[in-house]
Amino acid sequence: METLPSGTPAHLARSEGASRGLIVIPDVWGLRPLFTEMCDDLAARTGWSVGTFEPFPGRDLPNEGEPDAGPARFAVLPELSDDRLLGDAVDLADLTGCDDVGLIGFCMGGMYALKAAATGRFDRIAAFYGMIRVPEAWQGPGQGEPLAALDARGSTEVMAVVGSVDPYTPTDHVQELRDRGVDVVHYEGADHGFVHDPTRPSHRADDAADAWDRVLTFLAG
Repeated sequence: METLPSGTPAHLARSEGASRGLIVIPDVWGLRPLFTEMCDDLAARTGWSVGTFEPFPGRDLPNEGEPDAGPARFAVLPELSDDRLLGDAVDLADLTGCDDVGLIGFCMGGMYALKAAATGRFDRIAAFYGMIRVPEAWQGPGQGEPLAALDARGSTEVMAVVGSVDPYTPTDHVQELRDRGVDVVHYEGADHGFVHDPTRPSHRADDAADAWDRVLTFLAG
């Protein structure tokens, strides 16, 4: 386990001689084996150095399946700071030792992946079903809008993976991504979270495999 300059715990799967890095921003359930194992698998598959970190450092929040876990975690989202969370993403990118670093995120992490486009540190970003506008219940003084970050992204290339029946990525919001030149990969009939966690009812194995292939090809340039 790594510790970032902010004190945030992180996991980094280093690949010897890697010429590219990749940062993974977790979903609302935070840093856990699903994501550390994902980084290890991606590093082995690509030869990149791949890292992830805790989005809620220093907070004692319940885990998925515990009583009131969802409400407790969603309640703290308005308190999150883009500067802190995206700063951790940039610091972990630097820790890979690679000049060229991509970034992906899932659900809430996908929203932050879109926001990371304005940092200037990531050359290619893929957001898996990330919120395109900050939901009203999540808005807080430290939260900027993903679309504003995309408008300020410079040369960063961005892909978004979305499902047609995902309430977090409605059609009009997805069109706003397309209007900004984002490469949208659309899966008919897919709901929220259909790629990254095989234990979820919404998981679609064939679509997930296709999405991973498309995203890794995109990230590789």
